[in-house]
Amino acid sequence: MRVQPSLLLTSLCLLISQEIYAADAVWQRFNSPVTAELRGLSVVSSSVAWASGAQGTVLRTTDGEHWEKIAVPGAEKLDFRAIKAFSDQIAWIMSAGPGDSSRIFLTRDGGQHWEQRFVNTDPKGFWNAITVTTEGILTVFGDPDSNGLQFWQTNAQGQNLQRLPVSDALRPLENEGAFAASGTCLFQLNPQHLWAVTGGAVRARIARSSDGGQRWEMHDLPLAAGAASRGAFSVSFRDPLNGVVAGGDYKEIHYDSANLALTSDGGKNWQSIRALPAGFLSVVTHIPGTRQTVVAGGLTGSGVSRDGGLHWQQLDSTPVNTIAFADPQHGWAIGPKGLLLRYQGPALDTQSDSK
Repeated sequence: MRVQPSLLLTSLCLLISQEIYAADAVWQRFNSPVTAELRGLSVVSSSVAWASGAQGTVLRTTDGEHWEKIAVPGAEKLDFRAIKAFSDQIAWIMSAGPGDSSRIFLTRDGGQHWEQRFVNTDPKGFWNAITVTTEGILTVFGDPDSNGLQFWQTNAQGQNLQRLPVSDALRPLENEGAFAASGTCLFQLNPQHLWAVTGGAVRARIARSSDGGQRWEMHDLPLAAGAASRGAFSVSFRDPLNGVVAGGDYKEIHYDSANLALTSDGGKNWQSIRALPAGFLSVVTHIPGTRQTVVAGGLTGSGVSRDGGLHWQQLDSTPVNTIAFADPQHGWAIGPKGLLLRYQGPALDTQSDSK
């Protein structure tokens, strides 16, 4: 069929505009091998990343382009909410759920074999997040029992999981717990400094330890609270003093309140911020290799701050569950229905921070 010149010109202009839009897009959507909800993410390098989620889902990319589904035998009904990888071969995964639905696995050969390391033997227990140090120390953050918030830790070989000491500081508020929405309600900066955030109670709070988890302090957070779906969901620190916490209400994602809090004294005092995107945020993270760049995301989209969290610019409105970066140019976001997004915007580097 012959195409009229005017129609050809219109089509060409449309094609050019689409190409410009694609080039300017901050996130690039990738084909996903699954449709399960994805919540756990660990970005190792510009080419290596792992993701995890519902229905026993574990995914991996080793070229930054193609994702493969990796089977975890016997785990098809588990919900893998957190993952920590150190290479394309070594990764820890944690499933969240009541009782023995909370489990931790380790692979050392890229997922060809998995070792079930730990199982929650408390029928009322619920694990929310893990951290693993380069020395091999694994820390687990669980919902409270009658004694207090639960923190568990292994030795340097990732063995012998034991509950850390419980003090009066860890006594829970009524209905207080943690949210396993993005695997980031627990953060470890180094072997000594740990933070964990809570919600569901009359106040959102943060637990902080500067001695590897032996002693804890609890402090209130100026975030949405007073309902089971409200509180703090994610925490990140760039050094022992400067940190950010994100939260909101996962049922009312456009709930009008401050959705971010900042500290400059290690977590004792906090300043509330209304970040972009407005509404519920399930993740906040500092970008490695930058001075003050912070990225946050949730079901209302994603945003970036280049001054440590004081001022924000919305990046996108695509709903996500979590975000992680390897460096200022290479990051991923994951979310509902197997969503896989790769960052392709301008480098979020120190030079950009200073402009």
